[in-house]
Amino acid sequence: VDSTQGWVNTMDSTSNVRGSTFPTATGGTITEDGDFKIHTFTSPGNLTVTAAGTPAGSTALEYLVVAGGGGGGSSNSGGGGAGGFRFAAPTLSPLTYPGKPLAAPAAISASVGTFPITIGAGGAGSTTFIGAESKKGSNSIFSSITSAGGGAGAYTFAPSGGGSPGGSGGGGSFSGSGAGGSQAAGTGNTPPVSPAQGTNGGTSFCGGGYRAGGGGGAIVAGTPSPNGNCGGQGGNGAGMPTAFGSNGVLCGSFRYYAGGGGGQRYDSPFSAAAGGLGGGGITGSPACTTGTSGTTNSGGGGGSGSGPQPSNGVGGNGGSGIVIIRYKFQ
Repeated sequence: VDSTQGWVNTMDSTSNVRGSTFPTATGGTITEDGDFKIHTFTSPGNLTVTAAGTPAGSTALEYLVVAGGGGGGSSNSGGGGAGGFRFAAPTLSPLTYPGKPLAAPAAISASVGTFPITIGAGGAGSTTFIGAESKKGSNSIFSSITSAGGGAGAYTFAPSGGGSPGGSGGGGSFSGSGAGGSQAAGTGNTPPVSPAQGTNGGTSFCGGGYRAGGGGGAIVAGTPSPNGNCGGQGGNGAGMPTAFGSNGVLCGSFRYYAGGGGGQRYDSPFSAAAGGLGGGGITGSPACTTGTSGTTNSGGGGGSGSGPQPSNGVGGNGGSGIVIIRYKFQ
């Protein structure tokens, strides 16, 4: 090098820095299922993605987003509609089983950043025979996916008309005008998305007795009120393998989401109509009984309360929603 120092030892070091080939994230309650991590949100929070993964591994965020269910009507009115049910899990697409939901063809591609999670609240059931209508559920949101709150069950003396639209529609009711007319059921998949996030509420029956329809469920519409002693049943929700299944293998246990609430009959006998699978509320029975609320974090619609006029059975509240995100981590 110079007259004082001759050779100098040097090291030529090169490195190949590699990013994660799978997504990495925090937020919610985290569990593992084989090669998958699952983030479950039962209340608002954030999914924070710190690595997006690569095509050589995976960049897919599979999701289940369920909105809050609609409230049931009071005193023999319509059942609440289920909250919207939106779902994408391509790794589960080969599975077939009863109650399998309609699935979007593609998951969301992960990107580094923070994604706020909104969990929709259930709508309140109607609390009085005249003057307090049932309410729609609230939306659940993850990234670009919004599931619409369930429609409120039609309320016998509602000034605004029949069951309201939503993820699934609220059940129809008879009219309290004295003419024995019908109030329409609410339409599901409102606003429209593909695949559909829900179904229509059941219609009412007003001949030889007044009976209200059940709220729509994620994959089965609310039942129209039968020509009998009870209102229509709530439509069934969607069944999911527990914890999304194990590496795409069906484990045999299910949880259902987004069932519609049951509708009620105007006069005695007050036979309870069932809510749909997925947390839909059961109607009140016997007379002057409160309808069952939709199950918490299921998106189920509330069941109708039982009458008769002028007594009052309060409508059940809709169940709150849930957001579940799943991705390969190894």
